[in-house]
Amino acid sequence: MPSLIPGYEYDIFISYRQKDNKYDGWVTKFIDQLKKELDATFKEEISVYFDINPHDGLLETHDVDESLKKKLKCLVFIPIISRTYCDPNSFAWVHEFKAFIELTSKDQYGLKVRLPGGNVANRLLPVQIHELDAEDRRMVENELGGQLRGIEFIYNEPGVNKPLTDDDDEKKNLNNTKYRIQINKVANAIKEIISGVGKGSTENKYDKEDISIESMSFKKGNSIAVLPFVDLSPKKDQGYFCDGVAEEIINALVHIENLKVIARTSAFAFKNKQIDIREIGRILDVETLLEGSIRKYGNRVRITAQLVKGADGSHIWSERYDRNMKDVFDIQDEISMAILDNLKVKLLGEKKSIITKRHTDNIEAYNLYLKGTYCWQMLTEEGYRKATYYFEQALLKDPEYALVYVGLAAVYNVSTTFGNVPPDKAYPKANEYAKKALEIDNTLAEAYSILGNIYTFYYWNWKEAERNFKHALQINPNSSLIHIYYSFLLTCTGRHKEALSEAKQAQELDPLSVYINTETALAFAYNGQYDKAIEEYQMTLTINPNYFYAHLMLGNTYYSKGMIKEAINELEKAVDLSSGNAFATAGLVCGYYFTNKKDKAGKLFDDLKKRSETEYIPATSFYMIHKFRGEEEIALDWLKKACKDHDTFLPWLKVNPIFIPEGSKYQALLKKAGL
Repeated sequence: MPSLIPGYEYDIFISYRQKDNKYDGWVTKFIDQLKKELDATFKEEISVYFDINPHDGLLETHDVDESLKKKLKCLVFIPIISRTYCDPNSFAWVHEFKAFIELTSKDQYGLKVRLPGGNVANRLLPVQIHELDAEDRRMVENELGGQLRGIEFIYNEPGVNKPLTDDDDEKKNLNNTKYRIQINKVANAIKEIISGVGKGSTENKYDKEDISIESMSFKKGNSIAVLPFVDLSPKKDQGYFCDGVAEEIINALVHIENLKVIARTSAFAFKNKQIDIREIGRILDVETLLEGSIRKYGNRVRITAQLVKGADGSHIWSERYDRNMKDVFDIQDEISMAILDNLKVKLLGEKKSIITKRHTDNIEAYNLYLKGTYCWQMLTEEGYRKATYYFEQALLKDPEYALVYVGLAAVYNVSTTFGNVPPDKAYPKANEYAKKALEIDNTLAEAYSILGNIYTFYYWNWKEAERNFKHALQINPNSSLIHIYYSFLLTCTGRHKEALSEAKQAQELDPLSVYINTETALAFAYNGQYDKAIEEYQMTLTINPNYFYAHLMLGNTYYSKGMIKEAINELEKAVDLSSGNAFATAGLVCGYYFTNKKDKAGKLFDDLKKRSETEYIPATSFYMIHKFRGEEEIALDWLKKACKDHDTFLPWLKVNPIFIPEGSKYQALLKKAGL
């Protein structure tokens, strides 16, 4: 039966490993069900190529190119992605999967087609039947040139990773997917892709630069990364100023709803690295990039900026500004507006006023604010201390500088989790500064977000937290931090799917942030997808192998899977890298007790108790250890103290499957505390 479109042999080509069909004929059953669904979806007859040969591929005597050339000329290619499919030595991988990508990229329609509604889809439609190891996923994504985004047929529960069948109960499946619904999704996706190809057959071929990626709801051309500006000052001592100017431009652009703006963390990951601009564009998955340089001398500043196409490195726009330092705000506004003009982004009056808003006219205060932000971004205790100093100095120059209050609120917001400041000393201060910022300017999304975090971790007021997060996202829908903070609140309220969705949005906006990626992995873990969480943690540690928080959370996830040896290994790294983080230490003590290493456990436990005499140690750390040792009454006393102290880690305990308190006394206590 010929294809719906002349010149093609089949409408659909199914690629699979015979290994995945031997056990219970899963692939055969899937194709039978899909054909029935296609009959109910299309008016026309759909042709499907499915090799029922019991051997994996053609024989050595066959001419592979000639045998497959016609068959691969299809409209939609469906690989059954499994643990065995991802094999560089397999016939299906080399002669079908890779061959289709190569052939289709050169044909008249290309690998990606525009759908009737304006979105873009890939003619390669993966059907995934297993959670993949990190290495296999990377192998697939390297060939696809982006994230693996298929339709999942995975049955997942602790210790189980198998293909979904029509007999499986979606209520027991952690992925909550139903076989019949997934079949319908595949058929609908095929219909969309074929209609996209059909539309292309009657119109001019699309300019490749105008085709968007399938993961975004806006055009790829409306995506940008603002790279850190190069310091060309004589003394090379203006790094903080260069970063600050670039970040201010980012902060202006993120308010544009139909513009994807890569967050600072990911955009600045390439600072001082000799990487081709085209490669950066590919990694960050953006069409345009802004790069520039700053030379500051006395009261004069020269800023050079240029907008570049990520595809070929060609220049779209460039400008050089030689001005007095007091004009730096005008320069930032001009660059932001030039970017939007060249990207053909139209602004309403309200958005334009937000982008060009002045938070201070005092250059000295601005300079101190940039120094404070630069130190805050170090994410270290020393950095927080210096940031606080610079922010306080900035307020002496301009007491009405709202962004400085946001900076102080941000420092105190994390000083308990990543520092040694007691919650009752940190969060009330963060609350005070955030509210002061909003008194001056009630359009600051960051201030609402920090309030949301405070209500989540300190006041345990979920309703008020959500109100603030939603308000923040209305003002700034492109903030990765707001999305990730909101994700944890949703986890606390048991809305795990929504939490995961928010985390993925944050990750898309800030793909190289170790913090965002760690929190995304955590969202997978809380959703019961431990293997996926582990994969995300491992990926995060390829970005920064020394990020203690990822080691800490990876260790806890290994605990959840009963992989005690692996958990201890990760927690030992976390303790070492953090110089004894209390929460990591408590987890490690539990691991040592579990493996009967009582001497090691006792020494660490004694050290933790001694440290508590001179520094803040969260009460939850001692609760965990005593609970693990079976000392119920002592554990309950520590939990009472944690509630009294408004311990930051209590909400974390609420959703962590390892240390969820059991028993009426514990539950009554947590309920009383609002947890």
